[in-house]
This record gives sequence, structure tokens and C-alpha cells, in this order.
Amino acid sequence: MENFIPPEFDLHHKDSSEEARKRWRDAVGKLVKNRRRRFRYSAVPEKRLEAKEQMRRLRDNIRVGFVALTAALKFIEAGKGKKNRSEDDRCSSEPPEQDMEMDFPNGFQDQESLAGFRIGPDKLSTIVASYDFRTLTRLKGVEGLADRLNVSIDEGVNSIDVPIRQNIFGPNVYTEKPSKSFWLFLWDALHDVTLIILMVCAVVSVGVGLATEGWPKGMYDGLGILVSILLVVTVTAVSDYKQSLQFKDLDKEKKKISIQVIRDGFRQKISIYDLVVGDVVHLSIGDQVPGDGIFLSGHNLSIDQSCLTGESVPIDIHEKRPFLLAGTKVQDGSAKMLVTAVGMRTEWGKLMETLSEGGEDETPLQVKLNGVATVIGKIGLVFAGLTFLVLSVRFLVEKGLRHEFTKWYSSDALTLLNYFATAVTIIVVAVPEGLPLAVTLSLAFAMKKLMSEHALVRHLSACETMGSVTCICTDKTGTLTTNHMVVNKTWICGKIDATGGSDALDSSISQHVLNILLQAIFNNTGSEVVKNKDGKISILGTPTESAILEYGLRLGGDFDEQRSVCKLLKVEPFNSERKRMSVLAALPDGKVRAFCKGASEIILKMCDKSINANGESVPLSDEHVRDVLDVINAFACEALRTLCLAFKDIDDGFHETSSIPDHSYTLIAVVGIKDPVRPEVKDAVRTCQDAGITVRMITGDNINTAKAIAKECGILKDDDDLAIEGPVFRRLSPNEMKSAIPRIKVMARSSPTDKHVLVKISRSMLDDVVAVTGDGTNDAPALHEADIGLAMGIAGSEVAKESADVIVMDDNFSTIVTVAKWGRSVYINIQKFVQFQLTVNIVALMINFISACVSGSAPLTAVQLLWVNLIMDTLGALALATEPPHDGLMKRLPVKKTASFITMTMWRNIIGQSIYQLSILLVLNFLGKQLLRIRASNATAVVNTFIFNTFVFCQVFNEINSRDMEKINVFKGILGNWIFTGIIASTVVFQVIMVEFLGTFAGTVPLSWQLWLLSVLLGAFSIPVAVVLKCIPVKRKADDAQHDGYDLLPTGPQLA
Repeated sequence: MENFIPPEFDLHHKDSSEEARKRWRDAVGKLVKNRRRRFRYSAVPEKRLEAKEQMRRLRDNIRVGFVALTAALKFIEAGKGKKNRSEDDRCSSEPPEQDMEMDFPNGFQDQESLAGFRIGPDKLSTIVASYDFRTLTRLKGVEGLADRLNVSIDEGVNSIDVPIRQNIFGPNVYTEKPSKSFWLFLWDALHDVTLIILMVCAVVSVGVGLATEGWPKGMYDGLGILVSILLVVTVTAVSDYKQSLQFKDLDKEKKKISIQVIRDGFRQKISIYDLVVGDVVHLSIGDQVPGDGIFLSGHNLSIDQSCLTGESVPIDIHEKRPFLLAGTKVQDGSAKMLVTAVGMRTEWGKLMETLSEGGEDETPLQVKLNGVATVIGKIGLVFAGLTFLVLSVRFLVEKGLRHEFTKWYSSDALTLLNYFATAVTIIVVAVPEGLPLAVTLSLAFAMKKLMSEHALVRHLSACETMGSVTCICTDKTGTLTTNHMVVNKTWICGKIDATGGSDALDSSISQHVLNILLQAIFNNTGSEVVKNKDGKISILGTPTESAILEYGLRLGGDFDEQRSVCKLLKVEPFNSERKRMSVLAALPDGKVRAFCKGASEIILKMCDKSINANGESVPLSDEHVRDVLDVINAFACEALRTLCLAFKDIDDGFHETSSIPDHSYTLIAVVGIKDPVRPEVKDAVRTCQDAGITVRMITGDNINTAKAIAKECGILKDDDDLAIEGPVFRRLSPNEMKSAIPRIKVMARSSPTDKHVLVKISRSMLDDVVAVTGDGTNDAPALHEADIGLAMGIAGSEVAKESADVIVMDDNFSTIVTVAKWGRSVYINIQKFVQFQLTVNIVALMINFISACVSGSAPLTAVQLLWVNLIMDTLGALALATEPPHDGLMKRLPVKKTASFITMTMWRNIIGQSIYQLSILLVLNFLGKQLLRIRASNATAVVNTFIFNTFVFCQVFNEINSRDMEKINVFKGILGNWIFTGIIASTVVFQVIMVEFLGTFAGTVPLSWQLWLLSVLLGAFSIPVAVVLKCIPVKRKADDAQHDGYDLLPTGPQLA
């Protein structure tokens, strides 16, 4: 069938153009019964264009303000005339209160005065939004602004004041599109064109029936159709409404961000939603600026404003350019900021409001199944037209043979109306509206379940693509390891200390060496040692930094004391490109000293001296370098993460233009940090390898450390497996990379660029489906390039999370394996549902068409077909598309990108079951009275009811067959899936009610227990038929030997 699907429906899952999406929408054409429902989660092109235009206008406004500020700063810096200086002095001497009249648009003047605020929310928000440097200067800078906001820069906001600040300045939430109520979903479901036609037919039927047959008999047929339609739209609306609630919960999780603020004098983590005006926020690399604010202090702060201005060049933020806008990202450096506006008072808030109108793009599987639905719909439309034509022609011919062609009665009109209703109902059944919606249902179910498994899926398509992943490129730290780091060994002054305490050091080194070591630890760090309200000490920062600070505390050091006596003059924060952190510090004796720490080999190359036990700097000879390298390698072979600490005294003092040196350092120590492998990782890696997924470890660590960890995890096993360093990989040509990548299992000392290149080559030249993990800002390009980007929820930066498709909330590799398992489950579940629905489609179409051609009547009425449609559409999707995954899914190879979705295995099952069902139904239709020996006056009604009953039970048991398309034992785990068993039970119960008690409306008559038993047995016989079908071997394509989505059929005892 996929050969008949137009190429417009073949959409790539990532970065598909708007033009490509428009083409497939156009290809669907008018053959959509209910556009409002089918495309309810899809992006609306018109609204998206409107949102883009509004975003462009907002960006232009921000850009104008930024350009004006930049020009003003350049003008001020270039001004040399005395006149200009005197004007500046006169301007700054104006009373700060001038033009600062309080404005209280919300009517909270009394409350603001009582709270001690001396500036209104509107005036405050415009200072940053319009880059109003002049007003900020007249308010005496950020200190004056903090004073007007009644907040201490050192102590932060008092927790008691938070509700008052939220009330006056607004909460940090954005206006969102209101959720649709259940009644709106019901209204959407009623927009099905075929159902509307049937409703018109039903109303006409009631009118004609009452005129010909009187009350109440004349209204039964029409009322039966109306009741059936009401049942269909109610069940559909309930299913859609529950899906919307699931998506709403997931959307809330996506927006959860934790930030670090100073409150009540203590640094603490809070939710971004709890941020208030006046908060002092700590920013570091990769953070999202949570609100508009003013720069307080920091080092090398570089901000990416592209999300607001569209400009890709980062902006340096400092005292002369202090304005920070909500939604922007920290590219480099660290800082503290004072929040001046939150929520809808920020430009980012206005942008977020427009973005909520955009909607999400359809997944490739949804688009492909839209194509399948379009093809089947066209076939169904033809058959429905032919059925109506055949029935009408036969009716007219018979009327002509009776010489009644000129005599027309209301009963004739009712007969033709029923024929038309039957034809329209065939279209209802034939156009599989549920196919693309089943994908949404299955993905929503999987995403909800994955939340409880610590994985937050940000994009629908990620869940389905994860099932085809052939390669996972994973970080080491925190993903394969626990991320609970501790200094395990150190090398200082030529001696190795494995105790991690101060006792052994005190006896072997001088106090001077210890002082330098503590200076290097406590000053050259991006983390902090803080005390909470209970006086308990905690360390805030990255695990590596925290381990070194904890070691410094064990040596008897005092963080606050070191920071108070030494003043930091310049800081170069650590990033994955430099692989080091450096600072310039002014010592108490007036000297300036540079400290540097980072990757051991890199820092060692920057050193030409080392410190001895007496505290003297001695030249670093070649032999000494070899000894240090041996120590580094010995630590690394024990799976320890190695770092070097070094210092350099600056003889010529410090100047504003001074840069931190990158040579001639004195080596202080080599530190070995232990980060244990997670206990579950080895099994998870083995599961991936059994599933045909290659696991590659990409790390910035020493190659020996990386190899030791990789062997422990089971990633490096064979002699053919290759461990390579980033610089070596970088020097390879593209063709050499293509040859080497299949063997590469470990890449050490890698940069984000190396990771990006590896992913790009794997996808483009090796045709791999690549999942890649990342946590840093610089990982964003690789996360975006990969088929699936996996960001770490704990260690990951907001930049990485925003670029990712899935956020691994617990940073655990086994969670990634769980996502892959669910991805495969989604794919298989949709295939099960498609197999089931296509079988029903074929049988329902053929039985009515053949019967109409031969006998001139359709055995299945409009009401009965609507019930069948409900079974195979909404209820079938709920039953089959929500099957949980099983371990067997991870014993199969990944599905190829080029593999057909509707496989030969599925066609074997569809055709086989269709032949069986059609055979018994046609035999019953033409020979039912004789075979069942029914001679009563209502024999035709009994046979038609029996056909309908048998048809429904065939679908019930075929639904059970569809639970597994290859294995014979389809009952395994059936009681564990309460959704499936509940739907099967409900279907059977309602079928009994419909046949036995609703015959007047459904066109049925009560059946004897013998006929009931025979119906169930004929339906149940589809299970032995399925067993026979599954024993028929399926021919596989020569180029698809890797996998077509299923295991080969087992033999012997494993058959069941």
C-alpha cells in the first residue's frame, strides 16, 4: 500500500520545511471527515505566521533599544570635551526623584507604601525593556534601585515579603491559551462531515417514518442513528479530552526550571515560578535569565540574545551595559543580577504568549498514516458510491419490472434514504480517521508513562524516532557514573596521598605549600560553600568543583576566610573548549597571583616549574614531567578523573587590560577524583547491544580514565573496539572518519565540536539514527544535529534542555534505554492497530458491497456500522495503542528508516483474517437460513442479526490476535493491561445489550443461546486461523536483512 502513498507524505522527522508540511496537507485534500479533530494538535500555519510576525515586531523593538544603548555608550566613551563632562555632572546632580513620580496602575498605592517600595511596577519594567541607562543613573545605580525595592543586595528578599511582591509586581507566569473544556471536544467531534450527513438522513428518516408508519414505530430507524452518533461522539470526546489533560501535564513539566537566588541571607534553589521582583539571582553558563534585571557583579558574562533580537553574536554584560532580558541565555561567565520585572511585564512574556499559538508539528508517522488514511478513504469512497449505485439501480429495476415506475410512495423514499445512509456509513467505516490519531494517543500514553520513568519527552516525534535509534553517543560523568564525586588520591610535592585528609599532608609538606594549595582550591572555583538556616554546611556547584572544595575543607581550609582575604580581579570560567578555569587574585600582601586548574595534560603543558615540600618552585625537568604523566596515567587507569592545580605569581601587578597568563605556571598538585559507575549501567549497555544499538562514550576525560570506565560498563569489549582522543579524531578526513566511526566506542578529551562532527558523519555518511546526550551550553549544536537529543535534567544547562528532544530527569543511562524501549513499543503498537483496523475496513467494505451487488440489500445497517466504527476506531486505538512495552522489544534489531511501515507480516495477517471473516459472513448471508435451519417469519432479520453478531465477535477476537503479530501466545500479559481487558469486556457487554434490548433502534432481533454460542465460536475460531497464518513464512527483502520490525518466527518450545 505504501507504494500508492504520494511522496508528499514522506516527511523527515527533524527540521522539515513549512513548504513540505503544506504539501502533505494539500495532498490530504477534502478527504478528511473531521479536520478540526484530526489536526487538533497540529500547528496551524496561519497562527504560526501571525506569531512569527508578532515576534518579528517585538524583536525589532528590542533591537532598536539595544542599538540605541550601544550608540549612546560609544558616544559617552568618545566624548572628550569639557562641555560634555560638565553637562554630565549637571545631569547627575539633578534630584533623583525628578520624573520619578510613583505610578500605581493596579491601585495598590497604600499597600506599596506600607511594603516600603518607592517605585511602581510599570516604571520599573521600562528601565530594562527600554535600556534606560539615564534613569538608572539618576536612581543612583543598582544600589539605589535596590533601596527603592526595599531589598538588600547581600541578604536578598525576605521570604515573608514574597506574596506582597507577587501581588504588586506580578507573578512570574505567562499568559497561556486557555484549556479546552470537554464540551469543546464534544463540539469538535460533531464536526465530522459524514456524521453530519447521517444526522440529516436520520432527521429526514424520522420525518418520513412518522408520516408513513406513525408514532412511535416511524421514528425508530432515525432515532437509532442519532443515538449511535451521540455514542460515537461522546466516546471520542472523552478519549480526546483525556489526551489533552495528559499533554497539559507534560507541558507543565517542560516549563519547570530551578534557579538559585539569595533569600533571607542564604543561597537557595527555587522554582522559576516563585521568582519575584527584588530577588538576587545567581547566573552561570547555560542558565536562562529568569526575568528582566540589572547586573550586580560577575565575571566575563556573555549573553546570547538571539531568542529575542535574532542576533547571533553574544553580548558582553558589565557595569556600563547592565541590562539583562528574560529568556536570554548565559553563553559564558557568571554573575549576580537584581530582578526588576517578571512574567507578562517582560518582553519574553509577550513572546511566550505568541509562541503558544504556534502548535506542534506532526510526527513522520502521523503524516505517513494520514497518507494511508487518504488512500483507503479514496477506495472506500469508490466502494460506497458503487454500493449506493448498485442498490439504487436494483431497486429501480425491480420497481420497473413490477410496472410501478410511475408510482412512488413515501416508503420508496425511505428505502432510498436508507440506502444512502448505508453508503455514507460505509464512508464512515472506510475512511480510517483513527489512524493518525492513534499515533497521538499512543505517543501521549507513552509520554505520560515515561514521566514516571524519569524521562520528559519535549517533542512528540522523539518518542517514535527513539524506536529506530541505532547508536547512542553518551557522556560519561553523571550518565554512566553516579556523579557523586570525591577526591580519592592526590599527588603533591612528589608524594601520593590516598587518605584524602590533612594528617598525611601535614607531615610531608610545609605550611606554605598547604596555604598555596588552599588558595588554589577556594579561589579558583565557580562553586560556593554556604550555610543554611540550621548552620549546616553545603556546597553549591558542579560535582567536580564540589569534590575539590570538600577536599579543601577536609584539609582544614575555610572558604569564607580565603575569599575575604583574597580579592578576585579576573575570572575565566571553565568551559568544554578550554578545559580549564583560571583566575587572577590579589593576595593580602599586595601580590597578584594567577591560579589555573583543569585537564591534567593541558595544565601540565602550561607548567615549567613545580613546588617542592619546602614551598620552593623548582624547574620541571623532562624526567619530572614523565614522572607526573606516569602518576596521571596510574590514576586514570584506576578510573579516577585527573585534574592539575597550578599557580603563577604576577610580577608586574594587575592592569585592566591584563589577561590571565597561559604559560610558565608552577604545578601544585594532581588530583584524582573517584566517580563510581552506576550499578545498573552494565546491564543497560548490554540491553542496548542485544537490541542492535551501538553505545559510544564521549568524554572530556583522560583516555585511560575513559577506557577504564568503558571496560567497567561493557562498552569496550573486543580488541577491534577503538578508543580515540578528540584531537586525533579531528585530524582525520571525512572518509577516514567514515571508516573509523563504526569501530569507535570511546572518544576521550573530546570537544563539543568533535561530538557534533561525529553525529553529523554518522547520520549523513553511515545512515545511522543517532541519539546523543549533552549537558553543557556547547553541546547544543550536537543535540540539535542528532536524530534524538537527550539533555540531562540534573546536570544539564537550560540551553542544552531547550535544544533537546528528551530530558533525562535522573541523568541515568538506564532511563535512556527505557525511552528506546517505549519508542519501539509505540511503533509496534501503531502497527498492531493498523493491522486490526485495515482488516475491519476490508471486511466491512466487501461484505456490504458484495451483498448489495448479489442480493440487493446490505446485511449491516447504518447503526450497526457506526458501532463497528466505534469498536475499530476510538476503542481499538485505546486497546492496542496503549499496550505497555515488554523486554522482548529490546531483543530485536532497530527498524530501518527505509523499512515499510505496513510490513509483509502485517499483510499476511490482514489478508488471511479478511478471507476467513468474509468467507463465513458471505456464506451466512447467502445460505444462512438453510444452514441455520431458520424458517420463522423473521428469518431474514435473525440471519442479519447473526451476521452482525458474528462480525463483531470476529473483531473482538481479532483484536486479541493483534496483540502480537508474530508470537502465537497472544494471551501473555493480557490481564496486566486493564485498559485492553476493560475495552474487550465493555464491547462484549454492549454488544449483548444492543442485540437483546436495543433491537428496535439497532435493527436487530434477540438471538437464542445456541446462536449466541455459535457467534462466539465463529469469532473465536479466528485465533486458530491466526496460529496457522503465523506459521506461514514471510519472504523478506534482500536489502532488509537487518530487520523489518519483527523477530523471525521461533521454533520448537519457544513457539508459544
